[in-house]
Amino acid sequence: MLNKEKSRKAGTNNLLFDFTVDKATKTVLITREFDAGLSPVWDAFTKPEILDQWIAPKPMTAKTKYQDFKVGGKRFYAMVSPEGQERWAIQEYTFITPKTNFKMFNAFADKDENPELPGSDWDYTFVEQNNKTTVHIKIYNESLARMEKMIEMGFKEGFTDSMTNLENLLATLSKK
Repeated sequence: MLNKEKSRKAGTNNLLFDFTVDKATKTVLITREFDAGLSPVWDAFTKPEILDQWIAPKPMTAKTKYQDFKVGGKRFYAMVSPEGQERWAIQEYTFITPKTNFKMFNAFADKDENPELPGSDWDYTFVEQNNKTTVHIKIYNESLARMEKMIEMGFKEGFTDSMTNLENLLATLSKK
């Protein structure tokens, strides 16, 4: 069985996008470059009114019920299908260094905020160079079975679509 699955491609503007699955460490590593400065990219990942515009792969939409972006704070949100089916998740922020890094614990949940464990730990790092911002994301899964289920459910394809949504949103925002 292959332990590492790696793909590397450029986004629509020839921007770096690297997606690596490492089954041995139960980790997904993602690197994505955006043609935008640090502030708008950071805001896109940390402000619910912007997050909800891009995070859901089409044709789904996202809706944040609440978000308190601080250490110990939480975001409770749903991905909503065109038929109105909601898939809820809860994120708890465990570490924040503004415009540089944040970490969170993520778990699926029911509509009453009861988490479905195990979950995963997400670590986001933001680096700006030459008015381009690179986001490094490390997702550690508590169980290999959870990670494999996440991948089987289309996480890579969905996350790729979300990154394209964000790229397009940032391009639109930069024109305003």
